[in-house]
Amino acid sequence: MNKVVVFQLSNEQYAIPVEHVVSIEKMSQPTLIPSMPSYMLGVVRIRGELVPVLDTSQILYRHPYTETEKTRLIVVHMGDMHVAFIVDDAKEIIDIPPHMMKQVNMLAYQQTPYFIGIANLPDRLITVIDPTILFDNLEGASTIKEHMRNEKQNT
Repeated sequence: MNKVVVFQLSNEQYAIPVEHVVSIEKMSQPTLIPSMPSYMLGVVRIRGELVPVLDTSQILYRHPYTETEKTRLIVVHMGDMHVAFIVDDAKEIIDIPPHMMKQVNMLAYQQTPYFIGIANLPDRLITVIDPTILFDNLEGASTIKEHMRNEKQNT
C-alpha cells in the first residue's frame, strides 16, 4: 500500500506520499523575504522553525493561488529543512493499492519528473508528487536553501 495525503489544487487532485509530510497547517500570512523566487511567498514559523512557503499554483499552473477558508499548508521535510506548499484543500489520507498506481508516460515525465505516478481509483485520478524532486527542480531552489541555512545559523 502507498499511503498518501490527497490535496486539491484548482480542479485537480494530487497526493504526496505520507512519509514526506510533517503536518498540515491552516494558512497563515508569510513574512516576506526580499530577492527570493516569485513562487516563494515568504516564511512562516511552524513549531518554532522558520519554513519557506511555496505557492503550488504558481509552480504548477503559473498563476497565484486564491485563498479561501480551506486553503492549507502541507509541510514536508526536505533533508535538513521543511518546506510548506500552499494547497486549495488538504482532503484526506488514503491507501493506494499498488495495482492502482500507474507510471507516468515517459515523454511527459521529462518535463515533470516530480510526478511519480497516477493513482487510477474507481471514482477519480490522483497525480502523486514527490515534493523533494519538485522542489529541487524549481528555478531558484538553491537560493531558498541557502537563505534557510543562513537563517538557521543566525538563530
